[in-house]
Amino acid sequence: MTGGECLLRTLVASGIDVCFMNPGTSEMHFVSALDRVPEMRGVLGLFEGVCSGAADGYYRLARKPAATLLHLGPGLANGLSNFHNARKARSQIVSLVGEHSTQHLRFDAPLSADIDAFSRTVSDYIARSDDAFSIGQRAAEVIAAARQYPGRIATFIIPADHSWSESGPVGRAPAAPKPSVPKAISIAPENTGFILGGQTLMGKGLGLAARLAAGGYRVFADRNAARVESGRGRFQPPRIVYFPGPAQAQLAGLKNLVLVEAKAPVSFFGYPGEASYLAPADCQVQTMAAIDEDGLGALEEFVERMGLPASCYAEPEAAELPLTDVALSLDSVGLVIAALLPEGAIVSDEMVSSGPPILAALTRAKRFDYLPVTGGSIGQGMPVGVGAAIACPDRKVVVLEGDGSGMYTPQSLWTMAREGLDVLTVIFVNRRYRILDIEMKRTGAAGFGAKSNEMVDITRPDLDFVQLAGSMGVRASRACDLAQFIAHFGTAMREKGPFLIELQL
Repeated sequence: MTGGECLLRTLVASGIDVCFMNPGTSEMHFVSALDRVPEMRGVLGLFEGVCSGAADGYYRLARKPAATLLHLGPGLANGLSNFHNARKARSQIVSLVGEHSTQHLRFDAPLSADIDAFSRTVSDYIARSDDAFSIGQRAAEVIAAARQYPGRIATFIIPADHSWSESGPVGRAPAAPKPSVPKAISIAPENTGFILGGQTLMGKGLGLAARLAAGGYRVFADRNAARVESGRGRFQPPRIVYFPGPAQAQLAGLKNLVLVEAKAPVSFFGYPGEASYLAPADCQVQTMAAIDEDGLGALEEFVERMGLPASCYAEPEAAELPLTDVALSLDSVGLVIAALLPEGAIVSDEMVSSGPPILAALTRAKRFDYLPVTGGSIGQGMPVGVGAAIACPDRKVVVLEGDGSGMYTPQSLWTMAREGLDVLTVIFVNRRYRILDIEMKRTGAAGFGAKSNEMVDITRPDLDFVQLAGSMGVRASRACDLAQFIAHFGTAMREKGPFLIELQL
């Protein structure tokens, strides 16, 4: 058994059976072993950022790690952007990176790079294979590191000769340790708010959150939480809003702020004359559970000890389809999506400037899982949708994507077609980096002249997502009015398989 096969068998023995990959010469023995280890599903991505983003989306739904397999330093570098988002999402990923054979390293060949340095930017744990014989044991240690709560990116760098040489025994990672439950705190509800993250925004956690609200506490969702179970029939706490002024207004009046698997709220960017820290200046911030602690257990203990009442909250009315002659707008589009989204759908969001009206409407949809951008790095929406669809093949996945951000990882469409994934991608076309129109004003810059406007305008030539999708094997259509969007979206919800709608706003 080669080291490459031992590595693959160690992954499978440790419960990892999906690997998103874009391999090269140094990884060929791992690839070859796929034919001898049918338990492992290899998923090819045509760009490494698709692989890293898909592994993130997979973990968010499956709650177990996937592996990625990338080629040397440059291959890893191509995946860093979505590894950044995955790290902010606290996803568990085993990142496998091939290295030149040990005898070849001293020649500084063209693809030689400092893989450790690249890895340190996104990894919580980095290991190198010591030799082929111990590759199974070393891999098991890497897997165990990735499983540390709430989740880590653990990188394993494997020289090519360790992959092709004879190995020792297959390793097996131990079961993931349970997070610790922090010491209890007590705090009165008056002028007190909670920011919830992690597992407290799913299942039982939302029921406890509703009891907090019924007891007089103000409850918010961490804007950067990796997964939120949403839709009618669930308590839906408001997310901390994006811009600092509105976020400060949202938190105004709080004297106490309690964090549960969340961090204190800060602005995405610093702006002239505006605060970066969003809680009121005189607000005392306490941590009930850090991000690596059992926030669900801590919240349950608090709710029961305080004797908070049963949940009682206003349920929004179910969304109804607007009339087909209504004008096409983000508000009307949001109502269409909310009305037609099936029970149990998964929504991967990278709408950027188009998002707020759509998300407001989605509070009236049937129950769904919401996967937002976590680290702000563009190009996450479609890859996360790929991973979510592989994790949950029986659920409809809807990717809501801007046209500018959609061009960062369009190769995802090819993987959707190759794997037959049940994913609808809606591209919101405004032919501009629209968010930068807002940011130009907020930063105090002088505004768009003829030359600077060219840097945010994405016309000349116009992007054609229908042709792009078709070239990658994905059925696609264009919607220029609301009636067309209703028809195309409804068809995509009824039928299985990958589909794309180019929505002309």
